Amino acid sequence: MTDWLSLEEVADLVESQSTLALGGLSLYRRPIAFIRALLQKPQPPQKLTLLSFTCGYGADLMVGAGCIESVRTVYFGLEAFGLAPMFTHHANRGSLTIVEETETSLVMGLRARVMGVGSLPATAWQGTSLFDLRPDVQTIVEPYTGDSLTAFPAVSVDVCVLHALEADEAGNVAINNNLAIDQLLVYASDVVIVTAEKRVPQIKPAPHKTIIPATGIDYIALAEKGAMPTSCYPLYPLCGRELVAYSEKASSADGFQDYLGKWLAES
Repeated sequence: MTDWLSLEEVADLVESQSTLALGGLSLYRRPIAFIRALLQKPQPPQKLTLLSFTCGYGADLMVGAGCIESVRTVYFGLEAFGLAPMFTHHANRGSLTIVEETETSLVMGLRARVMGVGSLPATAWQGTSLFDLRPDVQTIVEPYTGDSLTAFPAVSVDVCVLHALEADEAGNVAINNNLAIDQLLVYASDVVIVTAEKRVPQIKPAPHKTIIPATGIDYIALAEKGAMPTSCYPLYPLCGRELVAYSEKASSADGFQDYLGKWLAES
């Protein structure tokens, strides 16, 4: 059964030293309101492993706030708005552990988790130097053909957080069709939290909607405009002005702290 909680209550579900996955893609449909609630806690969680298909604005805020110990992602940046300043700063200092991922390694690892197996094989990475960066990824021999395959280890997720267009009384949620790996995260994670723009009696199917059934959702919290300044199509576009301001102000440690303080003071 899906429970409805406040943003503050779902933020309390993330514990230090856990793996937190964020849904959405780059600057699109990111759970920013949840991240604000998490960072507004008197003692935000520490030493988190952050997992996301791509990381952007919200993830960079968490890195700068000192919550993240390691990152598993395919990309970390602000797209047309430049580098992610806090990620760049901490990665260059060596104060952030970066687990090198590709689209295949992350997706295969999550699929292995869903299937309850230790790894899944693929032809990817063969003939590359990626194994030097990831000694935990092994080459195996396919028993029927004798081919060399890459065994991508299962990836576990303690909590994942997605942002949705709407959620209904039964606990079903609708996201837009910019899916990234959100559907996979739902079934690979121990706890699934969804922040939703609105609560409706029943979700009405539409071409721009993908519905995730209530069976995959543990908790829902209302968060109107909860993805801002990232976009939430078709409800609102990304706010380029805010992303430019962040990129400029967060280019130094003092500038970031000033930005973060003002951002956290917003309702």
